[in-house]
Order: sequence, then C-alpha cells, then structure tokens
Amino acid sequence: MGSQKKKTGNRKVVPYRRPKNLNVGMIIFAIIFVYMSFSVYTYLKREKVQVYEVVEGGIVNEKDYTGIILREESTKYTERAGYIQYYIREGKRAGIGAAVYSVDETGSVATFLAQQPELSTALSEENLLNLKKQLNSFSLTYTDENFRSVYDRKYSLEALVLEYANINVLDSLDGLMTQEGINFHQIRSDEAGIISYAIDSFEDLDPAGINEELFAQSVSTPLSRVKAGEVLPAGSPVYKVVTSDDWSIIFPMSEEDLQHYGQASSLTVSFAGMDLMAQGAFSTILGEDGKAYGKLDFQEYMVQFLSQRFVQFEIVSDRVTGLKIPISAVTDKMFYLIPVDYLAKGGDKKGSATGFMKEVYSEQGTSVVFVPATIYYSTEEYYYIDIGEGEDLKVGDYLVKPTGQNIAEEDVAPDAAGVTMEETHEDASQAARAAENEGRFQISASASLQGVYNINKGYAVFKQIEVLASNDEYYTIRKGVSYGLAVYDHIVLDASTVEEGKQIYQ
Repeated sequence: MGSQKKKTGNRKVVPYRRPKNLNVGMIIFAIIFVYMSFSVYTYLKREKVQVYEVVEGGIVNEKDYTGIILREESTKYTERAGYIQYYIREGKRAGIGAAVYSVDETGSVATFLAQQPELSTALSEENLLNLKKQLNSFSLTYTDENFRSVYDRKYSLEALVLEYANINVLDSLDGLMTQEGINFHQIRSDEAGIISYAIDSFEDLDPAGINEELFAQSVSTPLSRVKAGEVLPAGSPVYKVVTSDDWSIIFPMSEEDLQHYGQASSLTVSFAGMDLMAQGAFSTILGEDGKAYGKLDFQEYMVQFLSQRFVQFEIVSDRVTGLKIPISAVTDKMFYLIPVDYLAKGGDKKGSATGFMKEVYSEQGTSVVFVPATIYYSTEEYYYIDIGEGEDLKVGDYLVKPTGQNIAEEDVAPDAAGVTMEETHEDASQAARAAENEGRFQISASASLQGVYNINKGYAVFKQIEVLASNDEYYTIRKGVSYGLAVYDHIVLDASTVEEGKQIYQ
C-alpha cells in the first residue's frame, strides 16, 4: 500500500493543450473593416471638384441709376376747410365735371350716413373680385426695397372702396345734406386727366431746372398724401391731375456714361423692384448747374409710376443673351491649326471616324496612315486639334489631302502612335503619290482657345466657348456653337483644379 502511494506521488501531470482554431468570421470582418476604413479615408482625402450647371441667361449692366420723374400734372387746392372724403381712386381717369372729393365743414356727414344705412351700397362680387386682383398683383411684385409702396397701395385701395360704396349716393347726397343743414360740398374736376393723391413740390419742375441737389433729396423728400376723413385747412393741396400719358425720367450721367450712351437714340431700362422693362427715346440735356443729364421719354406705363417721383433703374440696352457661366470656369488651351480640306473619314469598315491622313516613312518608302483626331473647334479655314493627343500628330508632320474615299479599318495604324504600315490600301498609295504635289500640309501653326471643362461623362473634356459679354463674375457665351456647350451641361466651377481627361469626383 505504501508502494502504491509512492508511485502515485511520483506521477507527472502534463497540461492539456487545446488545438488552435481560426475564427474565419472574425478574419472576414477585420478585412471588411480595414477596407471600409481605407475607403472612407480616401474619400475624405480625395479632392472634391465643384460643379456648375450651365443655364440660359444674359448679363445686365448692374449699374443703378436714380432718376426723377416729370409729367404733365397740375396740383388742385381746396377752397374750404373741413373733412375730406374722396370718391375716385388713385390712377383712375376722370372727365371734366366728375366728382373727385367732398368737403364736410362740420364733420357731420359721417354721423348722418351711419344713421342712414339704406344710403350705403354693399360691395358687389365684381367689386370684391377687383380688390382681390389688385392685392394679388401687389403681392407678386412686392420687394422689401420698395416697402413704401405698401402705403401707396393701401391708400389706393381705400379710395377704391369708397368709390364703390358711395358711387350710387353721390347724385342725391347734396340735396340730403342741404335738408339736414350740413355744410357739405362736392368738388368736381375742372379738367380731364388721371387723378393722383400723391403730392410733392416737383409738380411744376422744368427739365431746365434740374440740378445735382435734387437727387440728394430722393430719400429725404416724402410724398404727401391726404387720407380720407382728414381735416384740411383752406388752400391745402388735395389732389393732382395728370393730363398726358407722356412722361420722362431725367438722371445724372458720368463721363463714362456719356461715352457709352451719348450717341444712342433710345435705351431699354429695367426698373428696380418691378418685373418691367421699357424702351424710351433718349437724349442728353444740360441742367441748371451746367452738368450733363440723360433724359428718357416714354409714352406708356405712366400710371405704374403715378405715386413715385424718384425711381431706380438699370440700363439694359446692351444686354446679351446666351449661356451664362462663371468666369472661374474658363481656361485657355493650345491647339494645332489644320486646314479643313485635310479632314478625312476612316477608322472602321463604315469609315465613321474623323481624322487626318499622315505621311509616314520607312525603309520601304513613304506611305499614309489614317490618324483619328478630336475636333474641338472649327472656322471656315481651320480645324482646332488638341496638341496633347499623344504623338499621333505633332509639329513637323505632313498631312495629305484625302482622295475622297475612306481608309478601311485594316489600313489604320494599330496603335495610338500612328505606327507605319508595311502594306497600305490603294487609295493610301494614291494619296502618298499626291503628296509629291501640292496636296500636303506640314503641322506648325497653333492657337489658343477659351473654354471650360465639361464633366457630363464623369471626366474632364475641354469645350470651346465664344464670349459675348462679361461682368465681374460671369460670361455670357454664344449658344449653339459646334463642339461647344448646351443648356444643363455640367462644367467644372474652377478650371484650375482639373486637367483634360481627369476623372471627376463630386
């Protein structure tokens, strides 16, 4: 028994080692994680290219002018003191004898009418529809820069409502007021014209009296307007009559303006805060201070500016329309000039590719190969071919005029370098022989073109442009140019950030 214990005590314990098992799922996950991390890193580090979508448009002369409006107008004054009530809305034409306003010397008319509701006339559906149309029209053309027009429209609508409400009682109102012993007087127009309640101190201004100081008052000189129900003392201006649709705008001109527009007989202008352009007869005058001023004469749209004295506008006579692109997108690129007579067809059985027939030389003699080429621009004399198209075409190469037949696919140089062919088509041999005469052209001349990088295909492709007009930010370019841009094309916003053929990441 003791020997058994001894044997047991001398026994060695060997630890169990588990076999190593690879976790395939973890390995795959690690690989995917590394790949995703690398993709995110490269995407974040990748240079992003900003893109611009080509749109139709034009460049307008962005110089603002402030002009003063002159009309044939006369101011009317009230002979009696009292409460004023208007019956014709702003901008409506009134004939001689039409009731324009009334004077209530005691202020009793409003009380009397309130006590006699049968004398008032409810607004008809037609009246309400007209009011709604005027409000909709105003909301569509309103801008914050022309906030004061809110009050002009408010007063105009108030006069319109009063006109609708009181038009049926005007004829009998005088008799009723006399019976009640109320001092009430209807004032009728003594001349025909368009009624306005916006009055200032320039109604009698003559063009010869224009001076620079007047334009300093364009902000500080408000138009006065009498509100319905307001009390006026005798002799106060109460309304004015514009007797002609002809009107003028006079504005200061700089020396640059005189050089640019001095010989013009008419100019087209765009009015600030309004979707309106108008053409006016143009002339220059000398003001009271001896300075030059421009004068624009119009025969329509006078009513739209009836409540304004000063107006802001832009001259858009030089507006050019086409495609509008940023200046930053434009770059220059050099091209070979090759006469249009040397353009050939070839490249496959159908001969659909365009290019040129180039002379090549070998131990067997002179032969001709067809070299495909991309045309970037053309004139009546030359095609513009990219200088950077490998070594297919280079300075010193001779081109041969085509014979009128296509070069078959098997006769085309097999690589981009224009490798010499041992055997050529019969037409190519004829062209080579013709090269001994005058039908040869050596590539030498080059010229630059302005253009942009089109990225519709995902990589940068140079497209030529023709600039029609420009300002500090944009070019207007000709639309419909061969090998050029079209509306909705995508171009690189900054041409200096890419090169021809570069793949674009957005």
